[in-house]
Amino acid sequence: MLSSLRSAIGAPPAEGFAAAHRHLDRLTKPPGSLGRLEEIAARLAVLRGGAPRVERPVIFVFAADHGVVAEGVSAYPQIVTAQMVENFLRGGAAVNVLARQAGARVVVADFGVANPIAGSPELHACPIAPGTANMTRGPAMTRAQAVRAIETGARLAEHALDAGADLLATGEMGIGNTTAASAITAAITGALPERVTGRGTGVDDAAVVRKVDVVGRALAVNAPDARDGLDVLAKVGGFEIAGLVGVTLAGAARRVPVALDGFIAGAAALVAVTLAPDARHALFASHRSAEPGHTVILEHLGLTPYLDLALRLGEGTGAALFIHLARAAALVWNEMATFESAGVSQSEGASDRRAPPSDRRAPPSDRRAPPSGAPSEAGGSAPERERTPSDRVAPAKPTRERRT
Repeated sequence: MLSSLRSAIGAPPAEGFAAAHRHLDRLTKPPGSLGRLEEIAARLAVLRGGAPRVERPVIFVFAADHGVVAEGVSAYPQIVTAQMVENFLRGGAAVNVLARQAGARVVVADFGVANPIAGSPELHACPIAPGTANMTRGPAMTRAQAVRAIETGARLAEHALDAGADLLATGEMGIGNTTAASAITAAITGALPERVTGRGTGVDDAAVVRKVDVVGRALAVNAPDARDGLDVLAKVGGFEIAGLVGVTLAGAARRVPVALDGFIAGAAALVAVTLAPDARHALFASHRSAEPGHTVILEHLGLTPYLDLALRLGEGTGAALFIHLARAAALVWNEMATFESAGVSQSEGASDRRAPPSDRRAPPSDRRAPPSGAPSEAGGSAPERERTPSDRVAPAKPTRERRT
């Protein structure tokens, strides 16, 4: 299944962006005046190959435990993973509240929770194992387990897509999973452990130092191959992260937008793009997490987040908030009148004067350039892109830091 998913993922046609911007410029507003909302609308339209819609979003919240908690990397005991899964199932977590407001369905799945979970018909029980192994002593899982977790996540996503889901959002729960995400990020991007390791659940300074050491030891013991996403995932990942890799690949294969949450979901996206580089075209960075490693992930993927609220909860909360923006962008595309239909005069030369949004910044010099034709979220003013992606100024490829 994994090989068929990878082979099904391709880049959308580059010429679609010119057509999308022509449509947006016919609407009753100065060209580009809705800023990055227009960027979202254009990307949704090109990805879908037609008028965008966000009517049946689904948020996937996958849970699993991590053997690395034995190294003292979390402020909370491992039992909290199971307790929070039960909270999700009761509808009492932050993601449940935000999903209800966004009109999104929440899919909760057990990918490897170590402690018992009270039975519920709403729980998708698909545990790979009762938590990963301690990655400081060897691989977190076998390669076969990594593939199984990816394919399980993909199947859950495909069931949702077959039922009409038109936007997939990625969320997670797992005590210790920021440590795994830090290791994945360091392995794939080449960033040093101290640059990508943060406070997670709110640990103190001493625990942050310990986490950095743990990530460094896990990388040294396992020597994951940055070119092989499965190798990285198996050696320093988590079962719930692997499941989200599957969701990401399934969405990209069906050309459905995938709204990434924060750091953990971003680590899953790193693996997915390593496995299928064109999957990046389906990715929408909902927000920038307060975790330092998330900024490294976004730069590596060439994504600029749409929100920056200092969120660091996970669960899919940031992605739930992004659903409102995506839906608004789709409605602008579909419901705004055109100059012609409204009988409104268009400014002379308006199509040549698309103004850059006031909050749009030039991409950082160390951001990896998107592949040819990629819908760079950094955007740009009219002189930079002339409304076709092939003319955008490509940012430089980031310099990889070497670990010593």
